[in-house]
Amino acid sequence: MAAIARSTTKPRRRAAEGEALRALAEKVLEDGKAEDIVVIGLAGKSDIADYMLVATGRSQRQVVALADHLVEALKAEGHAKPSVEGLRHGDWVLIDAGDVIVHLFRPEPRTYYNIEKMWGASLAEAAGTAP
Repeated sequence: MAAIARSTTKPRRRAAEGEALRALAEKVLEDGKAEDIVVIGLAGKSDIADYMLVATGRSQRQVVALADHLVEALKAEGHAKPSVEGLRHGDWVLIDAGDVIVHLFRPEPRTYYNIEKMWGASLAEAAGTAP
């Protein structure tokens, strides 16, 4: 009996869908005046998603509004309803849209948890300013 090997390479169509989803999420966050948007490519790091976006809202109200706008934009573009956690408190909202995971923070929790560092990215690297 021959072993069946699994391919770790995503088909082009699926990769393109992940890229389109990332671009949509990034545009919605930019339009909502999110700050310090960082895009982390997860290919080769994790199978949970293609991209992770981390962004900051200036207040709980802005974090909740950004999350609401992103969920509505995803629905409008025909994406399945994403899983959302933390919306009630607005300090840290996690949106799992399948190929893209979005973390929205107020400034203090973002600094405390420093997710970018955990995933091997920094604000300077993501912004292209690292040496």
